[in-house]
Order: sequence, then C-alpha cells, then structure tokens
Amino acid sequence: MLRNIDFQKLNKNPTPFYFYDLDLLRATIKELKSEAQKYQFKVHYALKANTDDRVLDIVSNEGLGADCVSGNEVKKALEHNFRAGDVFYAGVGKTDTEILTGIKAGIGCFNCESLQEITVINEIATKINKTARIALRINPHVDSKSHSYITTGIEENKFGIQLWELDEVLSVVRTLKNIKLTGLHFHIGSQITNMDIFKELCIKVNKINERVAGEGFELSLLNLGGGFGIDYEDPAENPVPDFKSFFGTFNKYLKVRTGQNVYFELGRSVVAQMGTLIAKVLYIKKGRSKNFAVVDAGMTELIRPALYNSVHKIENLSINGQEENPSEIYSTYDIVGPVCETTDFLGKGVSLPVTYRGDLLAVYSVGAYGQSMASNYNLREKAGVVYSDDL
Repeated sequence: MLRNIDFQKLNKNPTPFYFYDLDLLRATIKELKSEAQKYQFKVHYALKANTDDRVLDIVSNEGLGADCVSGNEVKKALEHNFRAGDVFYAGVGKTDTEILTGIKAGIGCFNCESLQEITVINEIATKINKTARIALRINPHVDSKSHSYITTGIEENKFGIQLWELDEVLSVVRTLKNIKLTGLHFHIGSQITNMDIFKELCIKVNKINERVAGEGFELSLLNLGGGFGIDYEDPAENPVPDFKSFFGTFNKYLKVRTGQNVYFELGRSVVAQMGTLIAKVLYIKKGRSKNFAVVDAGMTELIRPALYNSVHKIENLSINGQEENPSEIYSTYDIVGPVCETTDFLGKGVSLPVTYRGDLLAVYSVGAYGQSMASNYNLREKAGVVYSDDL
C-alpha cells in the first residue's frame, strides 16, 4: 500500500517511526477544499489529530483555519501562521491562563461549553478591556453511533450546553458587556461514516438556529464540528475520504440563515490516511491457542487499539510484495508491543504471511491520534517521523 516507496531506503531508518505521505496529505486537502468551496463552507483543521510541524505548515499554507482544544494548541497554531481570526478555541476545561492567551491573541472564537465558562471569559476580557467573541456549544442530543469514548453529543457526555439550559444562557449573555455572541457550535463525536447521522444533526441544528434567532440574536457563525470518519479496513481502496457526500449532506439538509457562514472542524479525515507506523518484529512466540508477533512499537506509539479497541490494517512489508519470493503461507498473529501492559497490542488475530524476527510491519491509518497521543510510558523514547520526500 505504501506507494512508490523505496523499501531499502525505508528499511534504513531506525524503528519504530511514523511515515508520512505528504503527497497524499496535499491531495486530501485539495479534494476537501474543492468540495467545501462548492457551498462556500469554511474548514478548520483540528490540531488534536496531529501537531507535527511539517504537517501544520502544509495545512496552514493551504489556507485552512485551526480548531484548538488547549492553550498550547492555540499558541502552536499561531506559530505556524494560522491567522488569529481563523483560530477557534473549544474544550470543556479552559483555564484562566488559556482564556487570557486567546483573548490577547485576538482569536476568532471561543466555543463555550457552560454558562460559568462564559461568565469567566467575560470577567477576564473586562479586566484587560477586550471583547471576546464566543459561540455556544450546544449538546444537540444526537448519538454518533461510534465508540462510547468518542461520542460527545448526548446528554450523558460532559460536553456542551444542554438544550434545557439555553434560555438561561441567552438571558445572561445579553447582560455581559465584554462578550460578543457570534454563533452556535456543535460536535457529536468521531469516526462517523453514516451520513444519516449528519442529516439528523442538521435537523436538530435547524430548530436550534431558529430558536436562537427568535430570541433576537442574529448570528454569523454556524460551526457543525467534525467527526467525519475514514476507511480503516481498506485504506488503499479509499485513501481520500468521500468529502463529496459529507459536504453534500450538509448542503442538502442544513438551513442557513441570511448572513451566516458555515464552518467545519475536521482532523482525522484530513491526516489519518497519510500516516503509517513502521515497526520491526523482535520475536515470534508460538503458543497453543495463538501466536504472538512482538514488535518494537506499541501503545506508546499508537494507543487507539488499547484505548478504543480500534482496528488498523497491518501488513508485513518484508514479505508482502516488497521483496522477492513472497510467502504464500499465512498464519494468524496477535501483534503486541514491548510495554509492560497486557493491553499493549496493535492488532489481534491478524492474518499475515509467515512472519519472522526482523521483518518490518506497517500499521496503516495512524496519521491521526498516533503521534499526537504518543507517550514516554516505561521511559520509552518517542518515535521519530520519516517524510515521503525524504526517500
């Protein structure tokens, strides 16, 4: 699946490492922009997916805005030439220091998750004689039907202002002198591939948008969040997500009021498929009930399988079409890492050509939430990055 890659050059890099296909990243952004621009939709990149410096430079140069969920992400976006007005700051637990950073920088919007947060932002803005632009993050009670840990739009989640709180919030916002309410924000979860869920979101947003307008607020911003998923099962067949269907769904079902701009905050769908984790097989352990391929990467490089029980496609690069005489005999392995935890695995029941010590394995679709969630647990050194234009 690694396209036009010199295997011998790839093999010279110390493992484990992340391989980033920058051509695929650019192609993905090109398709995203083409489909979004058909409807004048605006797209911000969700930094939490991947904050690699070269990745951020490419994204900012392509003119996308920045969706941030921490003060350091705001700083990072500004360092990489995202325009301050195109930086939106979300997150349920913004500290006073982070809020101050955003106000001083003149960011485009704070996506606010509670009435108390709004009053705190107003207090901080008042102290420095500034006005903070905000959007209300509303919990629309739409189930994303994805893993419970990445569902964010139902009442049981910690995120957003509940619909039954909305009247009180609007009433208080009217009284705050250093707050400017500019819009509404929604985000219901991640790895959503069923367009009917986004249709349901549009229907809820339409009602809420009209309700707020009925209270006399003319808002210029509708932020529909992100959450658009990718094909983890067959990344080679679908390296670029179906942005046509995604944006087309919102164009069809979302009712936009005069003067409103529509924003999206996409992360995974922008960067996931460009990234591959390359690991080396250290040992093969053959058991009575299963075989283990112990590799030099694990939950410290890719925590998603351990955290969400997620499945990534895994291939043996040393055998599967990369060198002469590929094996036609397959075996099944649990691909496990060196970390001292039973949950340290990259894949279970993976069918591979018979695999040996020293073979290189590729774990696909890790450009999002691989490097950005990496850790030094067990005092492991963080994996490096090899870029496609390095080979």
